[in-house]
Amino acid sequence: VHLIPVTPVREDGLNPKSRKRIMPDLLTEPPAIDPLYEAHVYCNVPSIAERSMEGHAPHYFKLVSVQVLIRHGDRYPLYAIPKTKRPDIDCMLVPSRKPSHPQLEAFMKHMSKGSAAQMDGSLSSLPHFPSHSLCEMGELTQTGVVQHLRNGQLLREIYINKHKLLPGDWTAKQLYLETTGKSRTLQSALALLYTFLPDFDWKKINIRHQWSTIFCSGSCDCPMRNHYLEEEQRRQYSLRVKNNNLEKIYVDMAKIVGIPTRQLRASNPIDSLLCYFCHNVSFPCTKAGCIGMEHFKVIKRHQLEDERERQEKKLYFLYALLATHPLLNQTVNRLQRIAEGKKEEVFVLYSAHDVTLSPVLSALGITEARFPRFAARLVFELWQDGKRPKEHFIRILYNGADVTFQTSFCKDHYKRSSKPMCPLEKFVNFVKRDMFLIFNSTSYYDACHRKAL
Repeated sequence: VHLIPVTPVREDGLNPKSRKRIMPDLLTEPPAIDPLYEAHVYCNVPSIAERSMEGHAPHYFKLVSVQVLIRHGDRYPLYAIPKTKRPDIDCMLVPSRKPSHPQLEAFMKHMSKGSAAQMDGSLSSLPHFPSHSLCEMGELTQTGVVQHLRNGQLLREIYINKHKLLPGDWTAKQLYLETTGKSRTLQSALALLYTFLPDFDWKKINIRHQWSTIFCSGSCDCPMRNHYLEEEQRRQYSLRVKNNNLEKIYVDMAKIVGIPTRQLRASNPIDSLLCYFCHNVSFPCTKAGCIGMEHFKVIKRHQLEDERERQEKKLYFLYALLATHPLLNQTVNRLQRIAEGKKEEVFVLYSAHDVTLSPVLSALGITEARFPRFAARLVFELWQDGKRPKEHFIRILYNGADVTFQTSFCKDHYKRSSKPMCPLEKFVNFVKRDMFLIFNSTSYYDACHRKAL
């Protein structure tokens, strides 16, 4: 049970009680979303040790593969609010500055050596850790590095120390590593691997470059995917236009910074404001006034309403099915090979973005999931039944929570099964066949090229 932090005393002097987050009763109105609580969750600032459900199975089950899809850690904004001073965040790694990690200093030393690594094309020219005294746009921060050092450490304790997924003398063939060409995704992958691997040997690190943020590799030609994405963007626009409160806030903020409202909206202020919020830096001010918490709350609340409507309207879901099929198909093919006895690529890491994780969650049918926070992780575990070695099962975990039975293809299975996991063939059938049923198709190619119903 997550406890919502106690809110400060209100202006009327009352101290509202902290509320437990419980499963909402579907017959009542959905609970009001607290935009500040949701923003704190999104920031994911490392504080208390995290509890997780990874690696849980009946004692006679054997863990044979783990595939992890991460979002990069905390980063500097990708957009700037015009005519304001950029948030003053230091991207040098300083082990004595919070948040820190016991292995941060060793990580920095090890990363400065990495010439023996095999990295595709443009990846080899990227820095292995952030190092600017004023962060550059989109650069990973120290918080972002620490988030993934913690992720790696947590996964190591479960998968290496407890389940012995990789031996001490692991080889490069046992890993499959892939990242987009941004320094923040490469550095996030390196931070996680540094604390995860039994020992971090640069000669065994072979990282592939993925040019597409949806990891579609050689299967990216999909006109209908683009069609549903355009329809989804129209839906977003129409929801925004209808929100008078949001429009007033944009007009007010535009006056404060002295630019046209249209220009302010185009500068995507929420991205920048989240950086101020996550790093506890005051929002920007000008001679005309200050951007304040009320502005932030209204924009953040609209973002959350947009996510809720996005699930209801299903356009994004149709986009997500087509966008993620190549990645899920690669995942399923690998799991099948391992189930047949192959010992290669038993640990897989894809280092990606919110626009990678979000459609995967949607395609799997995990509608309860929050929008991917900084350093979010989605894990696919493959288990072998020790009593019936030919039978294999998967578990799916999101930020440490078991979401296997929230998936569309396995949500009814747990009622009939005593095992806390899903038969591998259910996942295989979903990816190879059922993903296309909604398009009245039998293959990815057909679904991509068939006109909308």
